[in-house]
Parts: sequence; structure tokens; C-alpha cells
Amino acid sequence: MLPISTTLQHVLGWSGEENAAIRLLESIESCGSINKAAKNVGLSYKAAWEKIETLNNLSDKPLVIRQVGGSGGGGTVLTEEGRELLQKVAVLRREFAAFVNFFGERPEDALNALKMMRRFEMKVSARNVWAGTVARIDKGAVNSVVTVAMKGGDTVVSVITDNSVVRLGLEVGTEVLAMVKATSVILGRDIQRESISARNVLIGQVARVVPGVVNDEIIIDLPGGNTVTAINTSESIRRLALAPGLEVAAIIKASSVLLAIA
Repeated sequence: MLPISTTLQHVLGWSGEENAAIRLLESIESCGSINKAAKNVGLSYKAAWEKIETLNNLSDKPLVIRQVGGSGGGGTVLTEEGRELLQKVAVLRREFAAFVNFFGERPEDALNALKMMRRFEMKVSARNVWAGTVARIDKGAVNSVVTVAMKGGDTVVSVITDNSVVRLGLEVGTEVLAMVKATSVILGRDIQRESISARNVLIGQVARVVPGVVNDEIIIDLPGGNTVTAINTSESIRRLALAPGLEVAAIIKASSVLLAIA
């Protein structure tokens, strides 16, 4: 029979070892600068921001925000939720050797923190990964339309097969991850939802435009705290005159939204 600690590691999916995402959050908390934090953990500035955007999308509330102005000139800081997560992780590090007792005393805190870390450990090719809860399932003869509620009131709709709904065990209230490739996100300005056929129209503000040789990468901040990353041709971005601060619509076909359970 396996030792209890080994069994827990297998079941919970965490060995108690250092986590790159947590190290980045800790470094941001200690130095208040994304530039310095990235260097501390061996990431490029761009890679650090991509990881932060992923962490914010996967958490119930943003963990990291940009702080503008002030006596220190602004910077990057953890939110209250980010600091609370680090506190929970610190508890897990201290108590992992006696996790059976800890699990008995604070099961919800322990499982929530571990669940979050398992999300951070996921490796998928899609740039857009959002955590949410199934709000509605409309079943058809072959396919089902699944509506996922994300933080801040945003929703995303996915069309998957009825078999996939059964295989994933989806029902209203199930926690899921919604994934979309950046190349599947179409951008538009002054878009009216009722004027296009795509089910998903997420409206936000351009946060960054990263120029490329042929394609540009556009990061959009949604009002609820999530971000959407799109990769469109450089010509299209110039034609739309996209720049930080402008309102833009991210348009996504429901068939492009994949669902997963952590």
C-alpha cells in the first residue's frame, strides 16, 4: 500500500514542489515591478506578462493589476486575492507533511488552493484559457450549446457534441475551462451583437498591441477582469487603427470554443 503522502500527491496532483507561477507572484509582491520579477524567475518581460494574463484568466478574480501613477510612479502589484492565494500556498508548504490533519481542518481552503495550482500547471497551446461555470446546456440531436459564465458577468458559448457533454460530466454548476486559439479570435470596432452570426462577442479595451512581421498580437482587457488575446494580420490591425485604450469587440465562433475540466 502506498504511503498516505504519496497517495495524496497522486490524487491532488501537487507534490509540494516549487511552482513557476507562484514564484512569479511572490517576486511581483516583493519588488513591485514586472520587469524585475521576470528577471528574478528567469522569464522575458513578454513571457511574464503572458503568464500573468493566463493566471488572471484562470482565477475567480484578477491576481495581478497594473497600478498607474502615485509617489512611486506606478508598477505591477498583487490584488488582495493574489496576496490571499500566496498566504494559502504558504500554509500548504508548511503543512504538506501533515496534510491529512490539515485537510480535515480546512478542506475547502486546501482544495481551492490546490485546484488553482493545478490550473496553473496545465500546458495547452491555446492562448485564451478562461475559468468559468456551466450556466446553461441546450441539448440538440447531435450537438449541445453550453453557456459558460465567467467572472465579471462575461459569458462564452461553446458548441460541442452531446457525447462530449456526457463524457465530461457537464451539468449546470460544473466548473470548466474554456479555451480558444488566438488565431480564432476576429476583431472588430463598433460591432452590434445582433448584426453578426457569431455567438460570442466580447467587448473590451485594447491593452497592448505587439507588432509582428506578418501578424500582430492584440491583448484586450474585458470589464470583468479577463483578457482576450487575438492574432490578426498586421494589415488588419492598421486598417482598424487599433491602439491601447480603444474599445474593440473580440468575435469568436461557438465552434471554436473548447471545454475542459481540471
